[in-house]
Amino acid sequence: MDYIAYLHKDKGSDFGVSFPDFPGCITAGKTLDEAHRMAAEALALHIAGMVEDGEEIPAPSMLDALADDPAMKDAVAFLVHVEPETERTVRINITAREKQLEEIDKLANKAGLTRSAYMVQSALHRYPRSGGVKHAARGKARHAGR
Repeated sequence: MDYIAYLHKDKGSDFGVSFPDFPGCITAGKTLDEAHRMAAEALALHIAGMVEDGEEIPAPSMLDALADDPAMKDAVAFLVHVEPETERTVRINITAREKQLEEIDKLANKAGLTRSAYMVQSALHRYPRSGGVKHAARGKARHAGR
């Protein structure tokens, strides 16, 4: 689905993004590219939260219907594509060294992602579904005998 987003830029500020169909869903980025990436992530997370809470997801508004929206003043409208998640998002707890988290946070920030999104994407990229689990299990078994 494609939802309309408003891109705002005030002097001396980052690029702000808001969504007329999702009041309260906002994000920002230092660059246009970062704002666009953050917009997709923020919207996907917002929709996932709504699904988890049992809320109805609104149909995307048409641009003509938003022509008189005061929030559109001095903004540029653009489309953000999201695939609504049908799976429930689950919070997990992990243990890591403080320096490791600092490095993860730096890398996540550089990629324009949250810590959680960066860790999930990194893990899925590092261990693709085709055989990745077997590789990880072999490594664990190899170290268990030491």
